[in-house]
Amino acid sequence: MNQQSFRRILIIQTAYIGDVILMTPLIEAASAAFPKAQIDVLVNQGNASLLTNHPKINELLLWDKKEQKNRNLMRLLRTVRINSYDVVFNCHRYTSSGILTILSRASYKVGFNSNSLARWYDLRVPHEMKAGKHEVDRNLALLEALVPNLNTTDLERRPRLYPSQNDEEAVTTYQNEPYLCLAPTSVWYTKQFPTSRWVQLLDILKFEGKVYLLGGSNDMVACDEVRVASKRENVINLAGKLSLLQSAVLMKRAVLNYVNDSAPLHLASAMNAPVCAIFCSTVPSFGFTPLSDFSEIVEISKSLSCRPCGIHGYKACPEKHFRCANDIDLAKLVEAFKKAIALNDAV
Repeated sequence: MNQQSFRRILIIQTAYIGDVILMTPLIEAASAAFPKAQIDVLVNQGNASLLTNHPKINELLLWDKKEQKNRNLMRLLRTVRINSYDVVFNCHRYTSSGILTILSRASYKVGFNSNSLARWYDLRVPHEMKAGKHEVDRNLALLEALVPNLNTTDLERRPRLYPSQNDEEAVTTYQNEPYLCLAPTSVWYTKQFPTSRWVQLLDILKFEGKVYLLGGSNDMVACDEVRVASKRENVINLAGKLSLLQSAVLMKRAVLNYVNDSAPLHLASAMNAPVCAIFCSTVPSFGFTPLSDFSEIVEISKSLSCRPCGIHGYKACPEKHFRCANDIDLAKLVEAFKKAIALNDAV
């Protein structure tokens, strides 16, 4: 099939919020490579709001994993077949998305060789978690496999989201003075800087503007623990009160955003927001580092034989000491704040 005759393309990423955000450069690149093709995207239903208003997406296909997961997967497969895709790019590395890919009847099925069903793909790309290889680059390599003369170094690597005017207006009330954003939680406990350490940081910074605590509705209690323990009236818990895109808009104009190796890190990248990312049990060489112009990475200074303890993390420290978080030097986080302040003063 002549690639220029492609009519419809499907991109699959049914993992976490951050993974969906880091897939967006592939949407932009595929649109540029195949300007006449319609691009559909398949994501977990809970992540659909991230891609609202995206001008390059023709249709969002949503997988509801919470109820009747397998039945909903089969319904999606029927839709995928009916849509008759010329190409399926699968950014997800696990079996469920592999089923959708290999049974899609697409002319070209492209994905990572680490998927358990990758042997039936037309094109397989290594998913290399090594220093210098960002997840964005790994995703763009899927397109490069199909278009060998594509120069991915010339492509925009920063993720892109498209908040609406309503999203902008929803956060204006919080932007009347300089502010920090702090996203203290993560899906994985060992990726999460401890509450006591966040409180210590706030005490050292003595920031006089507002400090907004960000997260979803599931993070309300954890964020409130930080707020209460800080004993500071300027610390405001916004967890569960803003949508993902509204949080992204708020982060964009913050003096600095303190985040874990988690979804808010990638929200910051998508908005080119100033960010300081704290890596506890995971390491930057996995390729999920921030891509904002102002990006600081803070981690423990010394090596630990137990770090990294896994790609994602655990519900508790396997070694019981959690030194990868507890031994991080707060002075590094303060230094990132000073750099951000200096940058704001220079503007």
